[in-house]
Amino acid sequence: MSYKVEHVNPYNGEERKNEQVKKMFNEIAPKYDKLNGALSMGIDDYWRSDAIRELRRYRPRHILDIATGTGDFALLAEKIIHPEMITAVDISEGMMAIGKEKAAARGVDHIITFEYQDCAALTYADESFDAVTISFGVRNFEDIDQSFREVLRVLRPGGIFLFLELTTPEKNPIKGLYNSYTKHVMPFLSDLLHTERKAYEYLPESIAAFPQGREMMLILKKNGFRNIRLRRYTLGVATLYLAEK
Repeated sequence: MSYKVEHVNPYNGEERKNEQVKKMFNEIAPKYDKLNGALSMGIDDYWRSDAIRELRRYRPRHILDIATGTGDFALLAEKIIHPEMITAVDISEGMMAIGKEKAAARGVDHIITFEYQDCAALTYADESFDAVTISFGVRNFEDIDQSFREVLRVLRPGGIFLFLELTTPEKNPIKGLYNSYTKHVMPFLSDLLHTERKAYEYLPESIAAFPQGREMMLILKKNGFRNIRLRRYTLGVATLYLAEK
């Protein structure tokens, strides 16, 4: 099955989404952390911290962090959970280069390793990880079903799949405020910080097209996960999904 968000692309309708996403993140990588903090007003740190506290209950020893970007979720997970190993993967070498620098600066590069991986075709053996995490990356996937099947394959029995995603608030007044913010404030900030505007036009478009709530829970169930639940943050601006193998 094809989902609407899989056809929302950063640039055009001709190239594969994977290639466009890779190009976009390589382009914005040097300014990504600064702009991301400005766009979220820092509240994304709370979302990540709360998600990791939920993950801590499972005591994972080896975590796979997909779409790791500049490694913020992996770094926070290392700090809070202290696993034996975190394998952080992405298709953007530019983003991971920054993540590697951050891990080295904190002296945890022996615990967090960065690798180029396509989440729809992971090279890891079956049942390799205790937990798989994704922080704001699922809506960039070219094939959500195939990627979720790969997550299930590499998870150990009883392992946890946890991901955060930006979502669209369903009730006013926050819905109206959110729409105004994405249409006017996001482009203004990207211009102010001299960042590629197209990337931040893609952001609200992909959020609006992303399957959320019950629809996403049904997608997880269809792909073999169980004990599925969610938690909404900031009146629906972000959602945490949890599912077990």
